[in-house]
Amino acid sequence: MSNLKLTSPRGVARIEEMVSRLALFPLTAEVNSQGHLVIGGGDCVALADEFGTPLYLFDEFTLRRKCAEIKKEFGQRYADTVVIYAGKAFITRALAMLLMEEGLGLDVVSAGEFGIARSVGFPLDRVYLHGNNKSAEELSLALEFKIGRIVVDNFAELTRLDKMAEELCSTPDILLRLTPGVEPNTHEYIVTGAIDSKFGFAPAQWDEAVSQAKAAPNLNLVGLHFHIGSLIYGTEPYQKSIELLLDFAAEAKKKYGFELKELNTGGGFAIQYTLDSPPPPIAAYAEAITNKIKDKCRQLKLALPQLVIEPGRSVVGQAGVALYRVGVVKDVPDVRRYVSVDGGIGDNIRPALYQAKYEAVVANKMSSRDADKVTIAGRFCESGDILIRDIKLPAVAPGDVIVIPASGAYSLPMASNYNAVPRPAVAMIREGKARLIRQRETFEDLIRDDLF
Repeated sequence: MSNLKLTSPRGVARIEEMVSRLALFPLTAEVNSQGHLVIGGGDCVALADEFGTPLYLFDEFTLRRKCAEIKKEFGQRYADTVVIYAGKAFITRALAMLLMEEGLGLDVVSAGEFGIARSVGFPLDRVYLHGNNKSAEELSLALEFKIGRIVVDNFAELTRLDKMAEELCSTPDILLRLTPGVEPNTHEYIVTGAIDSKFGFAPAQWDEAVSQAKAAPNLNLVGLHFHIGSLIYGTEPYQKSIELLLDFAAEAKKKYGFELKELNTGGGFAIQYTLDSPPPPIAAYAEAITNKIKDKCRQLKLALPQLVIEPGRSVVGQAGVALYRVGVVKDVPDVRRYVSVDGGIGDNIRPALYQAKYEAVVANKMSSRDADKVTIAGRFCESGDILIRDIKLPAVAPGDVIVIPASGAYSLPMASNYNAVPRPAVAMIREGKARLIRQRETFEDLIRDDLF
């Protein structure tokens, strides 16, 4: 950040502000002598010119560092830990290759995600299949390719899977997804562990679920699973859920001879989106989860199960940024200044869907002081297409490049072609060298499946 001079209290404050904001970006983020944002050794202004905008940029160094951090923090506290990446956060073939190289498994929720894994030769014994309404095709693929685990979500699936396994002469390893009734403090749309949920067996059904699974001749019940939600800023909900499931496992052992070999505690670890919302470090989640399992198993005289965690956002969230080009700047006198960019809900629906909040910077004006309070609006035909409301930025002009950090998770997977707008390109950068990992859609792509 050599361009930011310590010449005045204002200059010092500007540096402190930039340092705070850069902490939300990939680990390689810095400011060059031109006052431009640099990620992974690449000037974001030059990258926007080269690849066009909107552009999603992933920093390979940050991706690999996050994989290593999660494995280390859990593994050094609980040796028998398996890290399974939640593909729903974001998955491409390039990312699947990286995850494979880093020794992670993959949690898939569709035949499409499974197909991406297969296309790169991902080890199928490290693939877990989730979903509350798995199709016959998806279950058949899981059985045919003998994937690592099928996480059974409900009684209908339990019955169907047992029958299909018999027909295919297969005996899959399964987990039962149990809903612990624990509601973390997060948005209601991303709570998944409440009793009133489409996911999993409710507490009143746990006993019957284990009984039926143990009695199924073609299924091998190896463990229990819970996932209480996403973007969870505390550790207590995990500890409470673990306590409930291990108490139940002890009862099921007495009743049915069920040996808990695997406990899957899901994911949901939070990342930082805004300056005022720092999450616990990964080490805090690891400490709370592993200590609770060890203490509770000791109390209940249960053998320690293998621990499986399923992080998604905490792997890719910080590693990805979204680059947009400013078009129109519109003033509503005495009300608001709108800065319209060439993306919006078509590539990131989270602000509209979850009221998600983000920070932003002007990539070509990193050393300029904040001058205006603006609202960053998308280009789509919805009044709710607002990416960030009331953020202070340097004076913004058409042609500027705005970059939004913490965009690596749950933006692109929910992207759409609303208004017949092609979805953005995706690039990955390492040591200054950027490469496309997904091409920008074309208008030909949009009409390829149309018939008339």
